[in-house]
Amino acid sequence: MKPVKVGLLGLGTVGGGTVSVLQRNAEEIQRRAGRGIEIAIATARDVSKARSFDTSGIELSTDPQAVVNHPEVDVVVELIGGTDAALELVMQAIANGKHVVTANKALIAKHGNEIFTAAQDKGVMVAFEAAVAGGIPIIKAVREGLSANNIEWLAGIINGTGNFILTEMRDNGSDFADVLAEAQRLGYAEADPTFDVEGIDAAHKLTILASIAFGIPLQFDKCYTEGIGHITREDVEYAEELGYRIKHLGVSRRTDKGVELRVHPTMIPERRLIANVDGVMNAVLVKGDAVGPTLYYGAGAGAEPTASAVVADVIDVVRVLTADPENRVPHLAFQPDALSDLPVLEMGDVETAYYLRLEANDKPGVLADVTSILGGADISIEAMLQKEPAEGQETVSVIILTHRIREAQMNDAIAKIEALDSVQGQVTRIRLEALDA
Repeated sequence: MKPVKVGLLGLGTVGGGTVSVLQRNAEEIQRRAGRGIEIAIATARDVSKARSFDTSGIELSTDPQAVVNHPEVDVVVELIGGTDAALELVMQAIANGKHVVTANKALIAKHGNEIFTAAQDKGVMVAFEAAVAGGIPIIKAVREGLSANNIEWLAGIINGTGNFILTEMRDNGSDFADVLAEAQRLGYAEADPTFDVEGIDAAHKLTILASIAFGIPLQFDKCYTEGIGHITREDVEYAEELGYRIKHLGVSRRTDKGVELRVHPTMIPERRLIANVDGVMNAVLVKGDAVGPTLYYGAGAGAEPTASAVVADVIDVVRVLTADPENRVPHLAFQPDALSDLPVLEMGDVETAYYLRLEANDKPGVLADVTSILGGADISIEAMLQKEPAEGQETVSVIILTHRIREAQMNDAIAKIEALDSVQGQVTRIRLEALDA
Protein backbone atom coordinates (compact mmCIF):
# COMPACT_ATOMS: atom_id res chain seq x y z
CA MET A 1 0.00 0.00 0.00
CA LYS A 2 1.27 3.48 -0.86
CA PRO A 3 2.85 5.40 2.02
CA VAL A 4 0.94 8.37 3.41
CA LYS A 5 2.66 11.63 2.51
CA VAL A 6 3.12 14.31 5.16
CA GLY A 7 3.85 18.01 4.65
CA LEU A 8 5.67 19.70 7.52
CA LEU A 9 5.22 23.40 8.27
CA GLY A 10 8.29 24.28 10.34
CA LEU A 11 11.64 22.58 10.92
CA GLY A 12 12.42 24.08 14.31
CA THR A 13 12.78 22.19 17.58
CA VAL A 14 9.56 20.16 17.31
CA GLY A 15 9.78 19.84 13.54
CA GLY A 16 13.27 18.35 13.85
CA GLY A 17 12.05 16.01 16.56
CA THR A 18 9.19 14.90 14.33
CA VAL A 19 11.57 14.09 11.45
CA SER A 20 13.84 12.14 13.82
CA VAL A 21 11.05 10.12 15.41
CA LEU A 22 9.40 9.26 12.07
CA GLN A 23 12.73 8.11 10.64
CA ARG A 24 14.06 6.24 13.67
CA ASN A 25 10.81 4.41 14.41
CA ALA A 26 9.61 4.02 10.81
CA GLU A 27 9.21 0.25 11.01
CA GLU A 28 7.33 0.29 14.31
CA ILE A 29 5.14 3.16 13.13
CA GLN A 30 4.22 1.28 9.96
CA ARG A 31 3.27 -1.77 12.03
CA ARG A 32 0.95 0.39 14.13
CA ALA A 33 -0.50 2.53 11.34
CA GLY A 34 -0.85 -0.19 8.72
CA ARG A 35 0.93 2.01 6.16
CA GLY A 36 4.24 3.77 5.85
CA ILE A 37 4.42 7.47 6.71
CA GLU A 38 6.85 9.67 4.80
CA ILE A 39 7.60 13.40 4.91
CA ALA A 40 7.33 14.65 1.33
CA ILE A 41 7.99 18.35 1.89
CA ALA A 42 8.95 20.65 4.75
CA THR A 43 9.32 24.40 5.12
CA ALA A 44 12.14 26.29 6.79
CA ARG A 45 13.28 29.90 6.80
CA ASP A 46 16.75 28.78 5.67
CA VAL A 47 16.74 25.57 3.62
CA SER A 48 20.54 25.50 3.38
CA LYS A 49 21.11 25.52 7.14
CA ALA A 50 23.02 22.55 8.58
CA ARG A 51 20.76 20.41 10.78
CA SER A 52 21.29 17.66 13.32
CA PHE A 53 18.68 15.43 11.65
CA ASP A 54 18.53 13.85 8.21
CA THR A 55 16.50 15.74 5.59
CA SER A 56 17.58 13.65 2.61
CA GLY A 57 14.56 12.64 0.55
CA ILE A 58 12.53 15.59 1.88
CA GLU A 59 11.78 18.49 -0.44
CA LEU A 60 12.70 21.70 1.43
CA SER A 61 10.97 24.99 0.69
CA THR A 62 10.71 28.47 2.11
CA ASP A 63 7.11 28.74 0.88
CA PRO A 64 4.48 27.31 3.27
CA GLN A 65 1.85 27.46 0.50
CA ALA A 66 3.89 24.80 -1.30
CA VAL A 67 3.07 22.42 1.57
CA VAL A 68 -0.66 23.06 1.94
CA ASN A 69 -1.16 22.97 -1.85
CA HIS A 70 1.14 20.00 -2.54
CA PRO A 71 -0.84 17.46 -4.62
CA GLU A 72 0.71 14.40 -2.93
CA VAL A 73 0.43 15.57 0.68
CA ASP A 74 -2.33 13.84 2.66
CA VAL A 75 -1.56 15.29 6.11
CA VAL A 76 -0.27 18.79 6.91
CA VAL A 77 1.62 19.12 10.21
CA GLU A 78 1.62 22.72 11.45
CA LEU A 79 4.52 23.56 13.78
CA ILE A 80 5.19 27.24 13.04
CA GLY A 81 3.28 28.65 16.03
CA GLY A 82 1.45 31.95 16.25
CA THR A 83 -2.10 32.43 15.08
CA ASP A 84 -2.25 34.63 11.98
CA ALA A 85 -0.20 32.78 9.36
CA ALA A 86 -0.91 29.44 11.00
CA LEU A 87 -4.69 29.98 10.80
CA GLU A 88 -4.51 30.92 7.13
CA LEU A 89 -2.41 27.87 6.31
CA VAL A 90 -4.51 25.44 8.33
CA MET A 91 -7.74 26.71 6.76
CA GLN A 92 -6.19 26.42 3.29
CA ALA A 93 -5.07 22.86 4.00
CA ILE A 94 -8.60 21.96 5.14
CA ALA A 95 -10.11 23.63 2.06
CA ASN A 96 -7.79 21.43 -0.02
CA GLY A 97 -9.18 18.33 1.70
CA LYS A 98 -6.03 17.63 3.71
CA HIS A 99 -5.99 16.41 7.30
CA VAL A 100 -4.16 18.60 9.82
CA VAL A 101 -2.00 17.86 12.86
CA THR A 102 -0.91 20.81 14.99
CA ALA A 103 1.01 21.49 18.21
CA ASN A 104 -0.30 25.07 18.30
CA LYS A 105 -2.27 25.62 21.52
CA ALA A 106 -2.94 29.32 20.86
CA LEU A 107 -4.36 28.50 17.44
CA ILE A 108 -6.74 25.86 18.82
CA ALA A 109 -7.74 27.84 21.93
CA LYS A 110 -8.54 30.99 19.93
CA HIS A 111 -9.72 29.65 16.57
CA GLY A 112 -10.54 25.99 17.19
CA ASN A 113 -14.31 26.43 16.85
CA GLU A 114 -13.86 27.89 13.37
CA ILE A 115 -11.24 25.31 12.38
CA PHE A 116 -13.28 22.30 13.54
CA THR A 117 -16.40 23.54 11.75
CA ALA A 118 -14.45 23.83 8.50
CA ALA A 119 -12.90 20.39 9.02
CA GLN A 120 -16.32 18.87 9.72
CA ASP A 121 -17.70 20.35 6.50
CA LYS A 122 -14.78 18.96 4.46
CA GLY A 123 -14.76 15.57 6.20
CA VAL A 124 -11.14 15.88 7.39
CA MET A 125 -9.51 15.48 10.79
CA VAL A 126 -7.69 18.07 12.87
CA ALA A 127 -5.56 16.46 15.60
CA PHE A 128 -3.89 18.48 18.36
CA GLU A 129 -2.57 16.19 21.09
CA ALA A 130 0.78 18.01 21.15
CA ALA A 131 -0.94 21.33 21.88
CA VAL A 132 -1.40 20.45 25.57
CA ALA A 133 1.28 19.12 27.94
CA GLY A 134 3.82 18.11 25.30
CA GLY A 135 4.32 14.36 25.24
CA ILE A 136 1.61 13.51 27.80
CA PRO A 137 -1.36 11.95 25.92
CA ILE A 138 -3.85 13.94 27.97
CA ILE A 139 -6.18 14.89 25.09
CA LYS A 140 -6.68 11.25 24.13
CA ALA A 141 -7.04 10.23 27.78
CA VAL A 142 -9.85 12.73 28.47
CA ARG A 143 -11.53 12.51 25.07
CA GLU A 144 -11.44 8.73 24.68
CA GLY A 145 -10.06 6.91 27.72
CA LEU A 146 -12.45 8.68 30.12
CA SER A 147 -15.42 8.98 27.75
CA ALA A 148 -17.61 6.85 30.04
CA ASN A 149 -17.28 9.42 32.82
CA ASN A 150 -18.86 12.67 33.80
CA ILE A 151 -15.70 14.69 34.34
CA GLU A 152 -16.11 16.58 37.62
CA TRP A 153 -12.91 18.65 37.62
CA LEU A 154 -9.36 18.80 36.35
CA ALA A 155 -6.26 20.62 37.56
CA GLY A 156 -2.95 20.80 35.76
CA ILE A 157 0.63 21.98 35.97
CA ILE A 158 0.72 22.69 32.25
CA ASN A 159 3.58 25.15 31.92
CA GLY A 160 7.08 23.89 32.67
CA THR A 161 8.69 27.32 32.98
CA GLY A 162 6.42 28.42 35.81
CA ASN A 163 6.83 25.08 37.55
CA PHE A 164 10.62 25.32 37.30
CA ILE A 165 10.58 28.80 38.84
CA LEU A 166 8.37 27.81 41.79
CA THR A 167 10.40 24.64 42.37
CA GLU A 168 13.68 26.59 42.49
CA MET A 169 12.18 29.20 44.79
CA ARG A 170 11.20 26.41 47.19
CA ASP A 171 14.36 24.31 46.97
CA ASN A 172 16.90 27.14 47.04
CA GLY A 173 15.06 29.92 48.86
CA SER A 174 15.54 32.13 45.80
CA ASP A 175 13.60 35.20 44.75
CA PHE A 176 11.36 35.14 41.68
CA ALA A 177 13.51 37.52 39.62
CA ASP A 178 16.70 35.51 40.23
CA VAL A 179 15.10 32.21 39.24
CA LEU A 180 13.50 33.75 36.16
CA ALA A 181 16.94 34.93 35.02
CA GLU A 182 18.28 31.41 35.58
CA ALA A 183 15.39 29.90 33.61
CA GLN A 184 16.18 32.25 30.73
CA ARG A 185 19.87 31.29 30.87
CA LEU A 186 18.95 27.59 30.73
CA GLY A 187 16.55 28.12 27.84
CA TYR A 188 13.43 27.23 29.83
CA ALA A 189 12.09 30.79 29.56
CA GLU A 190 11.98 33.10 26.56
CA ALA A 191 13.65 36.52 26.53
CA ASP A 192 10.09 37.82 26.93
CA PRO A 193 8.64 35.36 29.46
CA THR A 194 5.16 36.94 29.63
CA PHE A 195 3.26 34.02 28.09
CA ASP A 196 4.74 31.61 30.63
CA VAL A 197 4.92 33.52 33.91
CA GLU A 198 1.62 35.40 33.41
CA GLY A 199 -0.27 32.16 32.74
CA ILE A 200 -1.32 32.87 29.14
CA ASP A 201 0.29 29.69 27.80
CA ALA A 202 -1.41 27.63 30.50
CA ALA A 203 -4.74 29.37 29.79
CA HIS A 204 -4.55 28.29 26.13
CA LYS A 205 -4.06 24.70 27.23
CA LEU A 206 -6.71 24.80 29.95
CA THR A 207 -9.25 26.19 27.49
CA ILE A 208 -8.71 23.13 25.29
CA LEU A 209 -8.85 20.65 28.18
CA ALA A 210 -12.03 22.16 29.62
CA SER A 211 -13.78 22.06 26.26
CA ILE A 212 -12.99 18.36 25.86
CA ALA A 213 -13.81 17.53 29.47
CA PHE A 214 -17.17 19.32 29.65
CA GLY A 215 -18.37 19.46 26.06
CA ILE A 216 -18.41 23.25 25.77
CA PRO A 217 -17.15 25.46 22.92
CA LEU A 218 -13.60 26.81 23.19
CA GLN A 219 -13.75 30.10 25.13
CA PHE A 220 -10.23 31.35 25.78
CA ASP A 221 -11.41 34.92 26.29
CA LYS A 222 -13.35 33.83 29.40
CA CYS A 223 -10.42 32.14 31.14
CA TYR A 224 -9.28 33.97 34.30
CA THR A 225 -5.50 34.31 34.18
CA GLU A 226 -3.08 35.35 36.94
CA GLY A 227 0.71 35.08 36.93
CA ILE A 228 3.30 34.13 39.53
CA GLY A 229 5.40 37.31 39.58
CA HIS A 230 3.96 38.44 42.93
CA ILE A 231 4.85 35.18 44.74
CA THR A 232 7.69 35.75 47.23
CA ARG A 233 10.09 33.27 48.78
CA GLU A 234 8.38 34.07 52.10
CA ASP A 235 5.05 32.85 50.66
CA VAL A 236 6.75 29.65 49.50
CA GLU A 237 8.28 29.14 52.97
CA TYR A 238 5.00 29.84 54.80
CA ALA A 239 3.20 27.40 52.50
CA GLU A 240 5.73 24.70 53.39
CA GLU A 241 5.35 25.48 57.08
CA LEU A 242 1.59 24.98 56.76
CA GLY A 243 1.95 21.71 54.82
CA TYR A 244 1.30 23.08 51.33
CA ARG A 245 3.13 23.66 48.04
CA ILE A 246 2.51 26.53 45.65
CA LYS A 247 1.94 25.51 42.02
CA HIS A 248 0.83 27.52 39.00
CA LEU A 249 -2.32 25.55 38.24
CA GLY A 250 -4.94 25.54 35.55
CA VAL A 251 -8.21 24.55 37.21
CA SER A 252 -11.55 23.76 35.59
CA ARG A 253 -14.56 22.45 37.48
CA ARG A 254 -18.17 21.76 36.55
CA THR A 255 -20.63 23.33 39.01
CA ASP A 256 -24.42 23.74 39.10
CA LYS A 257 -23.98 27.31 37.86
CA GLY A 258 -21.42 26.71 35.13
CA VAL A 259 -17.80 25.83 34.43
CA GLU A 260 -14.85 27.34 36.28
CA LEU A 261 -11.96 28.23 33.98
CA ARG A 262 -8.99 29.72 35.81
CA VAL A 263 -5.18 29.82 35.87
CA HIS A 264 -3.43 31.17 38.98
CA PRO A 265 -0.91 30.33 41.72
CA THR A 266 -2.52 27.70 43.94
CA MET A 267 -1.62 26.18 47.28
CA ILE A 268 -2.21 22.43 47.40
CA PRO A 269 -1.48 19.92 50.18
CA GLU A 270 2.09 18.65 49.94
CA ARG A 271 0.89 15.03 50.25
CA ARG A 272 -0.87 15.21 46.87
CA LEU A 273 1.12 13.56 44.09
CA ILE A 274 0.70 16.60 41.86
CA ALA A 275 2.25 18.79 44.57
CA ASN A 276 5.48 16.82 44.08
CA VAL A 277 5.77 17.42 40.34
CA ASP A 278 8.92 19.52 40.12
CA GLY A 279 11.15 21.29 37.63
CA VAL A 280 9.94 21.60 34.05
CA MET A 281 7.69 18.54 34.23
CA ASN A 282 3.93 18.72 33.62
CA ALA A 283 1.06 16.83 35.23
CA VAL A 284 -2.73 16.84 34.92
CA LEU A 285 -5.11 15.50 37.57
CA VAL A 286 -8.58 14.55 36.27
CA LYS A 287 -11.51 13.47 38.44
CA GLY A 288 -14.24 11.38 36.78
CA ASP A 289 -17.38 10.19 38.52
CA ALA A 290 -16.74 6.53 37.66
CA VAL A 291 -12.96 6.26 37.65
CA GLY A 292 -12.16 8.71 40.47
CA PRO A 293 -8.97 10.79 40.37
CA THR A 294 -6.41 9.98 37.66
CA LEU A 295 -2.99 11.57 37.21
CA TYR A 296 -1.03 12.03 33.97
CA TYR A 297 2.64 12.98 34.26
CA GLY A 298 5.47 13.59 31.83
CA ALA A 299 7.53 16.02 29.79
CA GLY A 300 5.52 19.07 28.81
CA ALA A 301 7.90 20.30 26.12
CA GLY A 302 11.04 19.41 24.21
CA ALA A 303 11.81 18.18 20.72
CA GLU A 304 11.06 14.47 20.97
CA PRO A 305 8.47 14.46 23.78
CA THR A 306 6.33 16.85 21.73
CA ALA A 307 7.16 14.98 18.52
CA SER A 308 5.89 11.83 20.24
CA ALA A 309 2.44 13.40 20.39
CA VAL A 310 2.66 14.86 16.88
CA VAL A 311 3.57 11.51 15.31
CA ALA A 312 0.91 9.70 17.36
CA ASP A 313 -1.66 12.09 15.89
CA VAL A 314 -0.38 11.40 12.38
CA ILE A 315 -0.74 7.66 13.06
CA ASP A 316 -4.31 8.20 14.25
CA VAL A 317 -5.10 10.09 11.05
CA VAL A 318 -3.59 7.35 8.90
CA ARG A 319 -5.60 4.66 10.70
CA VAL A 320 -8.91 6.33 9.84
CA LEU A 321 -8.16 7.78 6.41
CA THR A 322 -10.79 5.53 4.84
CA ALA A 323 -13.30 5.70 7.70
CA ASP A 324 -16.65 7.41 7.34
CA PRO A 325 -16.15 10.95 8.75
CA GLU A 326 -19.36 10.58 10.76
CA ASN A 327 -17.83 7.68 12.69
CA ARG A 328 -14.58 9.36 13.74
CA VAL A 329 -13.83 10.55 17.26
CA PRO A 330 -15.22 14.12 17.50
CA HIS A 331 -12.62 16.89 17.70
CA LEU A 332 -13.91 18.12 21.08
CA ALA A 333 -14.97 14.68 22.39
CA PHE A 334 -18.70 15.39 22.04
CA GLN A 335 -20.65 15.34 18.79
CA PRO A 336 -20.57 18.83 17.23
CA ASP A 337 -24.35 19.29 17.56
CA ALA A 338 -24.26 18.17 21.22
CA LEU A 339 -21.95 20.81 22.69
CA SER A 340 -23.37 22.38 25.85
CA ASP A 341 -24.21 26.03 26.44
CA LEU A 342 -23.10 25.68 30.08
CA PRO A 343 -21.64 29.11 30.87
CA VAL A 344 -18.10 29.86 32.01
CA LEU A 345 -18.31 31.43 35.48
CA GLU A 346 -17.06 34.91 36.26
CA MET A 347 -14.16 34.71 38.71
CA GLY A 348 -16.24 36.46 41.35
CA ASP A 349 -18.63 33.50 41.39
CA VAL A 350 -15.91 30.88 41.92
CA GLU A 351 -15.67 29.26 45.35
CA THR A 352 -12.29 28.31 46.78
CA ALA A 353 -10.26 28.53 49.98
CA TYR A 354 -7.57 31.19 50.45
CA TYR A 355 -4.13 31.92 51.85
CA LEU A 356 -3.83 35.57 52.90
CA ARG A 357 -0.61 37.32 53.94
CA LEU A 358 -0.64 40.85 55.29
CA GLU A 359 1.80 43.20 56.96
CA ALA A 360 0.25 44.70 60.11
CA ASN A 361 1.43 47.07 62.81
CA ASP A 362 2.68 45.19 65.87
CA LYS A 363 0.12 46.47 68.37
CA PRO A 364 -2.96 45.15 70.20
CA GLY A 365 -6.31 44.97 68.42
CA VAL A 366 -5.05 44.58 64.86
CA LEU A 367 -5.89 40.90 64.56
CA ALA A 368 -9.28 41.52 66.11
CA ASP A 369 -10.02 44.11 63.40
CA VAL A 370 -8.96 41.70 60.64
CA THR A 371 -10.92 38.73 61.99
CA SER A 372 -13.95 40.96 62.51
CA ILE A 373 -13.91 41.92 58.83
CA LEU A 374 -13.58 38.28 57.76
CA GLY A 375 -16.35 37.21 60.12
CA GLY A 376 -18.61 39.97 58.85
CA ALA A 377 -18.15 38.59 55.33
CA ASP A 378 -19.02 35.03 56.49
CA ILE A 379 -15.42 33.94 55.88
CA SER A 380 -14.37 31.18 58.25
CA ILE A 381 -10.71 30.95 59.34
CA GLU A 382 -9.02 27.55 59.27
CA ALA A 383 -5.57 28.56 60.55
CA MET A 384 -3.58 31.68 61.45
CA LEU A 385 0.11 32.40 61.93
CA GLN A 386 1.68 35.58 63.31
CA LYS A 387 5.42 35.84 62.75
CA GLU A 388 7.78 37.65 65.11
CA PRO A 389 8.76 41.12 63.86
CA ALA A 390 12.26 41.43 62.45
CA GLU A 391 14.66 43.48 64.53
CA GLY A 392 13.93 47.18 64.11
CA GLN A 393 10.64 46.59 62.30
CA GLU A 394 7.28 47.74 63.59
CA THR A 395 5.19 45.43 61.39
CA VAL A 396 4.60 41.69 61.52
CA SER A 397 3.54 39.19 58.88
CA VAL A 398 0.15 37.63 59.53
CA ILE A 399 -0.82 34.52 57.56
CA ILE A 400 -4.43 33.34 57.42
CA LEU A 401 -5.94 30.25 55.80
CA THR A 402 -9.68 30.40 55.16
CA HIS A 403 -12.38 27.90 54.32
CA ARG A 404 -14.08 28.01 50.90
CA ILE A 405 -15.91 31.20 50.04
CA ARG A 406 -17.04 33.04 46.91
CA GLU A 407 -14.30 35.15 45.37
CA ALA A 408 -16.53 38.24 45.31
CA GLN A 409 -16.94 38.05 49.10
CA MET A 410 -13.20 37.67 49.54
CA ASN A 411 -12.54 40.65 47.26
CA ASP A 412 -14.76 42.84 49.44
CA ALA A 413 -13.10 41.62 52.64
CA ILE A 414 -9.58 42.21 51.29
CA ALA A 415 -10.51 45.76 50.25
CA LYS A 416 -11.71 46.48 53.81
CA ILE A 417 -8.60 44.93 55.37
CA GLU A 418 -6.30 46.98 53.12
CA ALA A 419 -8.20 50.12 54.18
CA LEU A 420 -7.24 49.59 57.84
CA ASP A 421 -4.67 52.12 59.08
CA SER A 422 -2.91 49.27 60.90
CA VAL A 423 -2.36 47.23 57.70
CA GLN A 424 0.53 48.23 55.45
CA GLY A 425 0.40 47.74 51.68
CA GLN A 426 -1.60 45.16 49.80
CA VAL A 427 -2.82 41.78 51.03
CA THR A 428 -1.22 38.85 49.21
CA ARG A 429 -3.88 36.33 48.18
CA ILE A 430 -3.19 32.79 46.95
CA ARG A 431 -6.08 30.46 46.23
CA LEU A 432 -6.06 27.08 47.92
CA GLU A 433 -7.38 23.79 46.53
CA ALA A 434 -7.51 20.47 48.38
CA LEU A 435 -7.77 18.45 45.12
CA ASP A 436 -9.09 15.45 47.03
CA ALA A 437 -11.32 12.72 45.69
